[in-house]
Amino acid sequence: MELGWLLWGTAVLLLLHVLMELSPTINFALRIGFYCLLCLVSSALAAAACLLVNGGRTVKNMRIIRAVVRTFKYFFGVRFEVKGLENFKVEGPAVIVSNHQSILDMMGLMEVLPDNCVQVGKKELMYMGSVGLIVYLGGIIFINRKSTSSAKMVMAEVAKTMVADNVKVWVYPEGTRNCTGDLLPFKKGAFHLAVQAQVPVIPVVYSSFTTFYNPKTKLFTSGKIKVEILPPIETKGLTSDDVTSLTDRCFSTMRETLFRLSGRPS
Repeated sequence: MELGWLLWGTAVLLLLHVLMELSPTINFALRIGFYCLLCLVSSALAAAACLLVNGGRTVKNMRIIRAVVRTFKYFFGVRFEVKGLENFKVEGPAVIVSNHQSILDMMGLMEVLPDNCVQVGKKELMYMGSVGLIVYLGGIIFINRKSTSSAKMVMAEVAKTMVADNVKVWVYPEGTRNCTGDLLPFKKGAFHLAVQAQVPVIPVVYSSFTTFYNPKTKLFTSGKIKVEILPPIETKGLTSDDVTSLTDRCFSTMRETLFRLSGRPS
């Protein structure tokens, strides 16, 4: 009986392998399915570890989450080339901004995430089963993207707690995923936050995933991601009148870096 199950299992695995080789669509679906399953299972295990070690919701749990997610790259053949980690070593809190491409961003985030850093994310994340539980335990700050007034109130509170608790805040200023190889226009919330708290902005840029991951063409293979942490941009002395120019400056610098890392002409 055991031999029969082994033979059936081997046959199924071989069939899946052949289908993945023959059909990019099937390959994409199976890899995405495995990625989602891996997220759910690892989140449940990490949540248990977080509760046992730290007892509840705290930014300290990000160390556990980071250690778990960093193993994902080995399952998918993703390699990282990181430059500029020393730019995270600023005194006190800061606002970190980066480009946002796909569901794979979590791997890139955890590859370079500094200690005492929380993310700002959409409140819908809370309803994603064990993934919602783990992001809650990690201290992620949830905002309602459909309510501008609610988001502004949350950001005002973030500015206070960021300074009081001496934490860094990670924000995706594009506001949504963008797998085009370019940047969407930046929303100003992160830059209002930095100016209000008078803390530096640290831009982080990931090279385009499009050479190995593209949902439109059903492409999902192994590949390399270049990451560059740019020097901090000071905001001391700036006011709300300077937010637009600060936003434009970050956008321009990050877009130029994105093209350079991705091997595209600017």
